[in-house]
Amino acid sequence: MPGNKPNKPLGREPRDRSPIPRLRWWIGGLLFASTVINYIDRQTLSVLAPFLKADYHWTNSDFALLIISFRVAYAVMQPVAGRLLDWLGTRRGLLLSVTWYSIAAAMTATAQGLRSFMVFRFLLGTGEAANWPGATKAVAEWFPKTERGWAVALFDSGSAIGAAVAPVLAVGLYHAFGSWRPVFVVTGMLGFSWMLVWRRFYHPPETHPRLGAEERKYILSGRADAGESGPAAPQSWLGLLGMRQTWGIILGRALTDPVWYFVADWFAIYLVSKGFRLENALAGFWIPFLAADLGNFSGGGFSSYLIRRGWPVVRARKFVVVVCGAGMACLIPAAFLNNFALLIGLFAISTFSYAAWSTMALTLPSDLYPSSQVATVSGMSGAGSGLGTILSTYLIGWAADHYSFQPVLVAASAVPLAATLIVCLLVPTGGPETKPNAKSN
Repeated sequence: MPGNKPNKPLGREPRDRSPIPRLRWWIGGLLFASTVINYIDRQTLSVLAPFLKADYHWTNSDFALLIISFRVAYAVMQPVAGRLLDWLGTRRGLLLSVTWYSIAAAMTATAQGLRSFMVFRFLLGTGEAANWPGATKAVAEWFPKTERGWAVALFDSGSAIGAAVAPVLAVGLYHAFGSWRPVFVVTGMLGFSWMLVWRRFYHPPETHPRLGAEERKYILSGRADAGESGPAAPQSWLGLLGMRQTWGIILGRALTDPVWYFVADWFAIYLVSKGFRLENALAGFWIPFLAADLGNFSGGGFSSYLIRRGWPVVRARKFVVVVCGAGMACLIPAAFLNNFALLIGLFAISTFSYAAWSTMALTLPSDLYPSSQVATVSGMSGAGSGLGTILSTYLIGWAADHYSFQPVLVAASAVPLAATLIVCLLVPTGGPETKPNAKSN
């Protein structure tokens, strides 16, 4: 089947040279860098939003349309991108994705108004949709289950780092050039440098010329221990949707990811609505994103620790989900405060909890499905995330214009509790239900 064939190199095969120690973590570093660039490209608009709103006289509802344009493409393309990645392979799939969205990000500099911005945001979302399915698939290829929590935390932490870097980079470039247009060009060019390294460096572990024999044996034996060594026939979308664990992953992300995207897309506007100047707020703006970065590694690391202590894999993931679902409720008191330090602290606790929760949700497809289905399931969950975020974005813009951000923050605290309950009920902790490929072999 196409999804079971190893990726063939593009261009000339690299010369056989000495092995690179712990190569799998260098691969994880490339996935992290891709996610950082992905988030810088998407966050540039959100950071520049206060300036663009003033220039074009946009309302919050107008700005919501820009976010929705991105989210529609992102939601529609996630399952499509996942299927393409399972067919094309990780190397070609991510190379195509980064090429597409880097061009779209740079071309945003030519936008002339709301409609043209919407077009470029739609194109950006089309390309960026492949990042998480592709990175999750790469983790399934390169890491045994005992390390996947750490590996997912590594690449997913790039979203927090990218979101933290974007304000400093975008605002700095905006003041340096005196215009927002060059900012999109500079940030859009970042992906092209990544592509040069990825094209040269990435191959699957079975054929990578720089992978040592011991590490190759460790990776492949880890798959065998997890029951993933044999080829598994790809399931249809309907077949995968017939499994309750698939719905647990989809609905879990659909209800929790809007919390993160509220912070990522609206945080600058929210702080300005509270009376803080964006330039002055930069001192604390990055803290919730740094907290999210710590949450990625804490969730991934703690679940891996529990697995090494003998916990079943899915039970360890769900323990983190339960604890961190409660942590996201910290936005409720934030809705009624005006103290900058307290606001930043409560947002930081919430983003820390979200990131740990999200790391578990992103890891579950590689825990529950064979490699030939991981990107497809990840893409389907990304579609659920996108649909949930589209609806929440519209409601956020409407609520902010007609009332305030208070009801938004209360909802952003309550909804993840429902998501946690759904994951606990629909994702089985153990037994044959955790092997969806059993009927396919």
